[in-house]
Formats: sequence, structure tokens, C-alpha cells
Amino acid sequence: MKQYLKVYNSLSSTKEKFEPLNPPHVGMYVCGPTVYSDVHLGNLRSFLSFDIVFRYLLHLGYKVRYVRNITDVGHLENDADEGEDKVAKKAKLENLEPMEVVHKYTQGFHRVTDIFNLKPPSIEPSASGHIIEQIELTQKILDAGFAYETNGSVYFDVMKYHKKSHYGILSGRVLEDLIAGTRELDGQDEKRGPLDFALWKKAAPSHIMRWPSPWSNGFPGWHLECSTMSTKYLGKQFDIHGGGIDLKFPHHECEIAQCVAGYDVPPVKYWMHANMLTINGQKMSKSLGNSILPHQLISGDHPLLEKAYSPMTIRFFMLQTHYRSTLDLSNQALIAASKGYKKIANGIRVLKQLQHPGTTMDNEIGKADQQLTQLCDNCYHAMNDDFNTAKTIAHLFNILKKINSIHNGQLKLTELSEDTFNRVKSTFLHFVEDVLGLMEERPDELDLLLSIVMETYQEAKINKQYDKVDAIRKQLKDQGIILKDMKTGVDWAYEE
Repeated sequence: MKQYLKVYNSLSSTKEKFEPLNPPHVGMYVCGPTVYSDVHLGNLRSFLSFDIVFRYLLHLGYKVRYVRNITDVGHLENDADEGEDKVAKKAKLENLEPMEVVHKYTQGFHRVTDIFNLKPPSIEPSASGHIIEQIELTQKILDAGFAYETNGSVYFDVMKYHKKSHYGILSGRVLEDLIAGTRELDGQDEKRGPLDFALWKKAAPSHIMRWPSPWSNGFPGWHLECSTMSTKYLGKQFDIHGGGIDLKFPHHECEIAQCVAGYDVPPVKYWMHANMLTINGQKMSKSLGNSILPHQLISGDHPLLEKAYSPMTIRFFMLQTHYRSTLDLSNQALIAASKGYKKIANGIRVLKQLQHPGTTMDNEIGKADQQLTQLCDNCYHAMNDDFNTAKTIAHLFNILKKINSIHNGQLKLTELSEDTFNRVKSTFLHFVEDVLGLMEERPDELDLLLSIVMETYQEAKINKQYDKVDAIRKQLKDQGIILKDMKTGVDWAYEE
């Protein structure tokens, strides 16, 4: 399947045949969290999107080195901040040391990724651990003539770079329009051009996080850290660089400029960007009061939420929309996702119990085999089309219909060859659990407890104790479980 994988490349705005630089090895870098605040849902959606890319490439047999960084040096987002140290600012508010803030929010980020079943990256470097390398890259850019030093700070010369290369190649921005749209900001008087950005910033006296350099005691610019860590662990040119669409400009644009200036080669073959998350059709914003954190979705503790939603419901909800499309969150969408996830969870449980008898019927075996083989192929076709999880889920539901037909006796296992059944079972379970990362959410010892309850239920039916039968059904339904009277006996399922 590898040769048919198509990836939408933000650099060319087209889908391109995925050809790793060093097959079957893939280098992938994703901009990680800034650890001075909680992870918001938009961040989670972005990290989840690239978790899927990582998982699917592994499923196809690639050896993937996945690097996701931690930003922990204050996060200078633009030069108008005058070097505001956001980690130190948070430390003062919470009465903590700066590195306590870093540790606290890094641990919080890892808890979120664990709760939503994101695979850990191969390497998770921190910006503060790569100061030497960032100083070295700054010096390379200075030596190449694309940066200048002013009052202890070093700035990238965008206009000079643009004369040789193309600043705006990723975002499609026109340099002249960008310059015309700039306005005078505090702290820009020492820059030669309004679009020039900091590679190294001299620290103000109040700036706690600082390091010695040839130019001053200071700290690196935000854009520099990703260029440094990505090339250190993946080489001067690697396969995939991902992040949220809000990072496309200026962050990723500046990364390209830094690497071309310092290493004389474009750093990335495929640029990928996850789109934004909205709520009830509006952009999430603290000022609008509609900003929801992941833990609030799980607890239901937010005025815009009608109820709490499980982590796998939220993960399933996010996967129902292609990563390049805007995702709108609402109670209606989450409730629908809960029903959809539970259908999938019931399918997992049923399929794991099914075993092919090893014998087949002679009539109609070819037709059933052909249908199910095509359904399995469709899952790969969808994921090979720029990791389209929305289409993949639709195909999985088509397979699920067949699984349920087998479970309720409408389709006999003997109508399928053993090879076809085994492929259906493998495809469904691998795509749901390994590629989409969906897990069955169940309390410990649930099967044992339900077996005891179902024995009591059957005895009540035999003894015609219908009040007891109804009471058992109601009690289980209140816990999200329904009992099903099957031809083969009593079974249970998650309420959808």
C-alpha cells in the first residue's frame, strides 16, 4: 500500500505521492506544546491528527522517528513582546519557580495525551536543552549574511533573504503586502525591517530564563528552536513537518527561511497542517466564554456542556472530520459521536468472540468473500488518501454491519472462507485499535459482574418473575448497558 499513499503538501497545495527520503524510514517533526498553560482542545486536535499519521505509517510497515518538542524557554511569540518571559510570568502568578511551571504543565500535557491514547513520540526534546545548538545555528545564519546583531540581539534579515530565496513560499504571503500591512510596534526600532524576526534576544533585567551567548545574556527566538531540534534529530532535510494551521505563518515560514539560510537546503519534503476547532460555529475564545479544556469535556463541568463525555467519545468525534477541515464542537455532535463510538465498541467486543469454524458452504461463498474483501480494501484506500479518517470510519461501519449480521445469524460464518473472515477481523481490529487508537472503555471485572447478573436475569425469566426482569434491565440501562435476548442466549451491549 505504501506506493499509493497520497499526502496533501501545504507547500504545493496539492496531494503528492508519499516518497520518504530514506525508505522505509520516515522522519516526522510536530510542533509540541508551550508549557506555561493547559493544553486546549485545538492543540489536542492537532496532536491527535499527527498521532494518526504516526500510527498509520507504523501500520504500513515504515520505521518512523517521530519528534515532538517541548517549548519551555518563555515563548517569545513576536518581537513586540519586548522579550516577555511567559514562563516567568506564570511562575509569579502561581508562586512557583520557572522550572516548576515547566514541569507542572509538561506533566499535565502528558496526562492529557495518555487519557486520549496518543502514542508517545520517539523523541521529545525541550528547547531549554538545546541552547548550544540554537546559538550555533544563529552563528551559521550570521556567517551566511542573512542576519545581523543589534544591541546584543540577533535578527533575521527577511528582505535580504527574499532576494535570494522566497519568503512566503509556504503560506503564499506576498512580501510587499506584508510590509504594507505592518505597523510600528514597541521594540522594533532596532530592527532593519518590520518583518525581521529575532534569532537571539538580549534579556531584560527582569527576564529570569537567560543563557550566555557571543552576543549577550539572553534567550533564543521561538522560530529558532524548532529548526534546531528538527534538524538535529532528523537531518537537514526530512519527510514530514506538522502542526496547527495557525503555525503556518509566521512560525513555519520562518523555519524554512532559517534552514535555507543556515543549511542551504529546504528542510521539509511534506508540510502538513491540522485545521482549527470551533464551538457552535464560533471560534473558541476566553473573551467569548466558550473556551473548553479537555478535562472539562470529560467532567462535563462547563456551562456550554449538557453532560460529560468519555475520552474515547471525544477522540472518535475528532476523527469523524478530516484533519484539514474545520471541526465544529457541539453537544449534538458529541452525543452523536458517543453513539457512534459505542457501536464501534460493541463491534470490537462481538468480533473478538467470533471464531471461524474452519468449514465453508459451497453456495454463495464467492459473493460474500468479494464484498468483505472490498470493504477491507476501502479502509486502506481512505487512509491512503491523505489520512482520511472520516471516510475510513464510514467504511468500518460498513464492515460492522456485516459483523452484526454474523452475530445475529443473518450471515453464517460458513458463507465466508476462513481467510476472508480472518482478514475482516484483522482489518477491523487493527484499524480501530492500532490506527484510529480507539479503545473499549469498560470498568474492571465488568465481564464477571455481567455474567452473574445475566444468570440472575435468565433465572427470573424462567421463573416468570417479570418485575425482577424489568428491574434488572432498568438498572443496567441506567449504567449504559442493555441486555439482548438472542437465539443463542442472553448477551449485552453498550447502549448507543
